[in-house]
Amino acid sequence: MANDDKVIRNLIAVLRDGEKGFADIGEHLKHPEHRSFFLEESRVRGAYALDLERHVNRVSDAEIHETGTAAGALHRAWGDLKAKLGGDDHALLETAEQGEDAAKKAYQDALADVAISDTVRALIAQQSEHVQRSHDLVRDFRNASKV
Repeated sequence: MANDDKVIRNLIAVLRDGEKGFADIGEHLKHPEHRSFFLEESRVRGAYALDLERHVNRVSDAEIHETGTAAGALHRAWGDLKAKLGGDDHALLETAEQGEDAAKKAYQDALADVAISDTVRALIAQQSEHVQRSHDLVRDFRNASKV
């Protein structure tokens, strides 16, 4: 469980970053479909983090309540600054895709860890598939928003 704990803590922090980032960017997007997707994806990332926290709380004495990463906070601040300076949807979607690149990598790294348990691997594999689809959708939104 010790290695599961480390892997899960990292993923929860990344998911919390995504939860906040999707909500922040979603509030600034002008395109209604994109805005709706971002706000819903924020909720999904929060639910995924809770699923991982519940798993840890169920199988160990440790309680995990990650709030995000410093890098994620900096990334969100950069996106917020872009929005306040009049950044259009394309600029915000570029920022979101960069965040999704980090989330994809965190999941790839977690799945590459041979020491994690099968139970945790199954859970994060399922989440990873969703994160990959989300990344691709954000990329497609960004590409479609080019003027």
